[in-house]
Order: sequence, then C-alpha cells, then structure tokens
Amino acid sequence: MDAIKVLMVDDEARMRKLVRDFLMIKGFRVVEAEDGEQALDIFFKEKDIGLVILDVMMPKMDGWEVCKTIRRYSRVPVIMLTARSEERDELLGFELGVDEYISKPFSPKILVARIEAILRRNASTGEILEAGGIQVDKDAHGVTVDGLPVDLSNKEFELLTYFMENQGMALSREKILNNVWNYDYFGDARTIDTHVKKLRSKLGPKGDFIRTIWGMGYKFEVNG
Repeated sequence: MDAIKVLMVDDEARMRKLVRDFLMIKGFRVVEAEDGEQALDIFFKEKDIGLVILDVMMPKMDGWEVCKTIRRYSRVPVIMLTARSEERDELLGFELGVDEYISKPFSPKILVARIEAILRRNASTGEILEAGGIQVDKDAHGVTVDGLPVDLSNKEFELLTYFMENQGMALSREKILNNVWNYDYFGDARTIDTHVKKLRSKLGPKGDFIRTIWGMGYKFEVNG
C-alpha cells in the first residue's frame, strides 16, 4: 500500500520540521506549506493528499479559512493545531468539519496516535447502516433520510454512525467522547450536546431517535 501523503501547514519552520521528521519515521510522506494560501495551492495541485495538519494562527490566511475552503471540495481528514485551547475555538473547529483538535505543545506520539485513529475510522468498510429510514454509507461518507441526502460535518457523521452502531444502548457522555473524539480529548462534554443538537436538527423528525438520558448521556432508538 502506498504511503499516505500528509500536508503539514504551519508558519513555524521548527514545528514543520518536528512533525515532518516524526511522520516520515512512521512511514508517511509529508509536504509542507508555511501559510494558508500556499497550503491551498498545494492541496489543489496535488490530488493525493490523504490528511491535512493545519495551524490556526497563520499569515495571509488562517487555518479556519483554509479548512472552510477545503471542506467545500473534500472530506479529507483535517487536524487543527493551536496554541489556544478555548472551548469556543474547538466548537468552531468541529463545526467547520475538523476531525481532531490538538493544543500546542503536544507530543508527536499523540499526534501520530490521532492520525492513525482517524485513518482507521475513515478506512473503507463497504458497510451501510440503516435504521428507521436513516441510511449511513460509511464508504461514501454519505447520509440519507427517507432517500434524501443530508449534509453532515465529519464529527456529526461519526456521531450518527456511533449511535447507529450502538442502537438501543445507553451511552454516557464519557463513552461518546472516548469513541468519537478519541480517548485523550480534553474538551468539555458540552461539545457532545452541541453536536447532538445540530444532528437532531438536520435529521428532522427522525432526530427524535436520539433520546436524552438525563444525568447520563444519549440513546439511539427507533420508535416502534
């Protein structure tokens, strides 16, 4: 299997080198960009970028704008790096379709663990989940409700997939964080509530299948 090509975007040359060297040791190919505009040029020229690591604060164009532009054309996994760890930043990132959010300083080992977890989740399975008129195509990364396509962010898609794979089970917020946001995500459980609210809204009446279990979390259950 060909090595996965990672686009590393950061205005600090030292940070790019640190990440590049570590990823190359792990068998990844790495291309670099020092600002948002250069990142988009490379992304659209090289058609085989398998994952993007994106710093938030950069000259010319920040990471949010880069992510927003990429998401108009691609579902490629995106990891955001930032020196700030405010909850509203993380919520904005997940809203824009960011797959993971890592605060600086970070361990390169944690970064690689996150990358490998994302690539495993995005791996081809050929599996289609179906329940109560909701259909999730894990390969195509598509969702339909009663045959009509529904546009979900990456995290909303993963959350719905996790709910449907665990139908009828009471899922604590901690368990959802561990499985959808990864075991070492240090954010607030309110992140889940925000995503559930948006997911319910996008699913329309079928959003009621996601039931709140007070004091615990959620359960996905199709009405009998």
